[in-house]
Amino acid sequence: QVQLVESGGGLVQAGGSLRLSCAASGIIFSINIMGWYRQAPGKQRELVATITSGGSTNYADSVKGRFTISRDNAKNTTYLQMNSLKPEDTAVYYCNADRVRVPSPGYRYLEVWGQGTLVTVSS
Repeated sequence: QVQLVESGGGLVQAGGSLRLSCAASGIIFSINIMGWYRQAPGKQRELVATITSGGSTNYADSVKGRFTISRDNAKNTTYLQMNSLKPEDTAVYYCNADRVRVPSPGYRYLEVWGQGTLVTVSS
C-alpha cells in the first residue's frame, strides 16, 4: 500500500515561516501530481498548491508569492515552503498524491491522502 507521511507543522507567529514535507512510501512506479490542500475549522478543504512530475506548479491566489511547492521525484517527496504566514493560513494541511502508478499486476493508478499536519499562525 502507498502511504503519505507529512511533517513540519506547528505554531508560528504571523510573518514567520514553516516548511512542510510529505514523503510517499510503498512500491511506486511514478507519481504524476503531488499537492497540498488545507482545511480550516468550519470550512471546506481547499487547494493550496500542486506540482507535476515535470515541475509545473499551480497555486491558490491566496498563497501566491508567499508559498513555494517543490518535489524530489527520486524520493517521492514534496515540500511546501510557507513564508509571510498570516493567521488566516491556520488550518490542517493535507498532502495529496494523484495518479500514483503502482504494480497491480501490470499497473494501476491510485489517489492517496496524508493524515494531515496542523499549522497554527498566531497574530
